[in-house]
Amino acid sequence: MKRFNPDAMGEKLLRRFAGGTSRRGILARMGAALVAAPVFPLLPVSRAEAAKPDRSPEAKTEFARSAQTTDQTKCNYWRYCAIDGALCTCCGGGIHTCPAGAEPSPVSWVGSCINPDDGKAYMIAYRDCCGKPACGQCNCDNIDRETQLYLPQLNNNIIWCFGTSSMEYHCSTAMMIGAA
Repeated sequence: MKRFNPDAMGEKLLRRFAGGTSRRGILARMGAALVAAPVFPLLPVSRAEAAKPDRSPEAKTEFARSAQTTDQTKCNYWRYCAIDGALCTCCGGGIHTCPAGAEPSPVSWVGSCINPDDGKAYMIAYRDCCGKPACGQCNCDNIDRETQLYLPQLNNNIIWCFGTSSMEYHCSTAMMIGAA
C-alpha cells in the first residue's frame, strides 16, 4: 500500500517534466497554439450533411418546376435546363449524339439539372455539333442557373465549335456526366 502514493507519483512526474522543459519553451508552445487555433475552422472538413440542397418546390427554379422526363424533343426535358440552341433530338441526332455529317465539339459548357423523377441533381455537359448548316428546329434558350460571360465554361451564349473543322453551328446535345 505504501508503494502506491498518488502524491509522491504526481510530485515525481511534475519534477521530471520541469527538469526537461524551460519556461520559455512552454510559453513558445502556448503562443504557437494560440496563433494556430484560429486556422482550424479553415481546414477542409466534409460538410455533406450540413449543406444538403433544398429540393422543395418553393426552392426550385421555374424550369425545374415544369421539367419532364419523357419527351426529349421538348425544351422542358429535364436535361435541357441550361441548353441554348437547336436540340439534336429534333435534327436527326440523339440526346448525346450528333446527327450524321455533324462533328461534336471537343469543348462543352456544363449545367446542374434536377431530375424530377428522383429529385437529385446531375451534371450535364452540353456539346455543340458543328460542320452543317443550322438545324433551326426545336430551338431552346434555357437559362436555368446561367452564369455571367466571365465564366465561359458555364455560359451557354457562346458557339462552342472550337477545335472542329468548321465553326458552323448545327445543334446541341446534353450528355449526363454524373451526380452533382
